[in-house]
Amino acid sequence: MTIIGWLVLGLLAGAVAKILLPGRDPGGPIGTTLIGIAGAFIGGWISSRWLDRPITSDFYDGATWAAAIGGSLVLLIIYRILFGHSRSRSR
Repeated sequence: MTIIGWLVLGLLAGAVAKILLPGRDPGGPIGTTLIGIAGAFIGGWISSRWLDRPITSDFYDGATWAAAIGGSLVLLIIYRILFGHSRSRSR
């Protein structure tokens, strides 16, 4: 897959991660999108590096999608833990 393919996969993985973990994110939709893209790259790297599951060049490979969505979920959880309460919530 090319970089453009990974970006598209990251956008979609971020959307799936947001659906699986609903709620208000500190970064809003743009932050969630960036987390999805980073999660796709990190999930793919972890999958190929430590899980002995090389990432194929096929965009529709289930393992590639699972790695991207898993990476996005992990980053979204970490992001919420670190920055979830940093906004002031005055009304």
